[in-house]
Amino acid sequence: MSRTWKYVISGCHSLLLASALAGCRTAPVSAPVAVRPPRPVGAEAGAVSREFSISKGRGRSSIDTLSKIESEVAGDRDVASIQLVSDSQGAAATPGLTDESTPAERETRVASISGDANVGPQAGDSVTVKIEGLPPSDYTFSMADVLALADQQNPNVSLARERINEAYARVDRAESLWLPSIRAGLNYNHHEGTIQDVAGNVFQTNRSSFYGGMGAGAVGAGSPTVPGVGAQFHLSDAIFQPKIANHQAASRQFAATAARNDVLRDTAVAYLELIRAEHHVAIAQEALDNTRKLAQLTEDYSVSGQGLKADALRMEAEVASRQDQLVSQLEAVQVASARLAQLLHADPSVLIASGEPAVVPLDVVKIENTAAEYVATGLSRRPELAEQKHLVCEATERLRREKYAPLVPSVLLGMSYGGMGGGLGSSIINTGDRWDADAMASWEIRNLGFGERAARDETSSLVRQSQIRELALLDRVAREVTESHVRATRRKQRIEVAQAGIISAEQSFALNQKRIENAQGLPIEVLQAIQALASARRTYLTAVVDYNVAQFELCHAIGWFIET
Repeated sequence: MSRTWKYVISGCHSLLLASALAGCRTAPVSAPVAVRPPRPVGAEAGAVSREFSISKGRGRSSIDTLSKIESEVAGDRDVASIQLVSDSQGAAATPGLTDESTPAERETRVASISGDANVGPQAGDSVTVKIEGLPPSDYTFSMADVLALADQQNPNVSLARERINEAYARVDRAESLWLPSIRAGLNYNHHEGTIQDVAGNVFQTNRSSFYGGMGAGAVGAGSPTVPGVGAQFHLSDAIFQPKIANHQAASRQFAATAARNDVLRDTAVAYLELIRAEHHVAIAQEALDNTRKLAQLTEDYSVSGQGLKADALRMEAEVASRQDQLVSQLEAVQVASARLAQLLHADPSVLIASGEPAVVPLDVVKIENTAAEYVATGLSRRPELAEQKHLVCEATERLRREKYAPLVPSVLLGMSYGGMGGGLGSSIINTGDRWDADAMASWEIRNLGFGERAARDETSSLVRQSQIRELALLDRVAREVTESHVRATRRKQRIEVAQAGIISAEQSFALNQKRIENAQGLPIEVLQAIQALASARRTYLTAVVDYNVAQFELCHAIGWFIET
């Protein structure tokens, strides 16, 4: 099933960034929320019709993310952009290399080609390109849609948030070390034969006893081995474990933010790659259409004797090459859709289409500042650094715990209450209530002090390791910010160069068209102009998408969107 696309080189201002930023604020970490179902496009899958048209214009595209999350006009500049425009009316007339006459009519006038056989678009014209072999999309998403869905549905984000719950459960457990446990039970004891009393006398006896109530294991004169209400802990754990657990929980929060930022960056890049693939399809289809029309003219020239059969065969080979390129680009669209679906935790077998009307340079982050300024911002805002800082604090608290462990005691507190009875043989008589209370504190130096020293050395090494990781992370963040800033700066320059290339390619195309109209050459001489125009458009598309990718990478490198 085919679809129709309009492929536009224009200066229209895209709302992509404003809608994207609306879904990109770094929100407090929370449990995953319900996600609204994706919205289908059109009343039915086969009702979608899109066009690509080609034109030139002026436009404006800028965003001020430092002050507010909305798009603002920053000034006029020449823009050569790619725009997707929804068109439910179907395909319009297709100028450029058109010839609606019959083969006989073409054969009689092939020696003097008139303006009815236009080769390629003039400045400001539209070229409707009907895409061959592209299946209809199941869903159409905007940048804001995919970022919101990734934030809510991506398993990696959900996993990182769930790990926060685990960490705070550990905090609760550490803070409850002081609290006693409550136990209830019963025990029965029967003895036959020799036994020794507390005075040291050994004698023969048969006896039985039974205990039930708070605690268990009450035999003879000793306290129940399992106290009814009991607490047993090392005092250093009760002091330092809550601090360790709190630092761990804080690190998990920042780790979840970092995971979220990574997923949002990856989703934005995957979405831009989908847009790139869609527009490469349009460029390939337009080049194929122009090549087919040129091949027909070349065949007409060959039939009339005005051209060579070899030229006609060469054009047939060129058409086959263009068809191969189109199939490759259709493959790229479906692959890009599947990769985006993975990030959205969606079915990769359904085709996702971009809902953005244009591909224009996006100013997500202003690149006028120096790399050093952005490095300073990244070092102060990256959640990975905050995560590592808390991991250093966690290791430090573990070292303090080991230092104080020999100086503070382990504590055992117990209290039991229940009923007990017993007698000679198997009889249970003389029953009554029983209450026991125990309190004990003990100090320990492990392994004659060698164990203590080994424990301190181990935790000291862990502190140094975490500090080294923090230094390595600082270097990595500085490198990522600098690298992203350089890429954004240089790719913006590539856009200006590519834009100039499109203008030159269009002028070359127009001049070659005029030569053919005036019967001053052979149609095959236009082939290089068609190839150059398609190459110039691909170059510009690549430059714009690469620049937008660099913008999101820079945004991620400095800690995602800056809020004031």
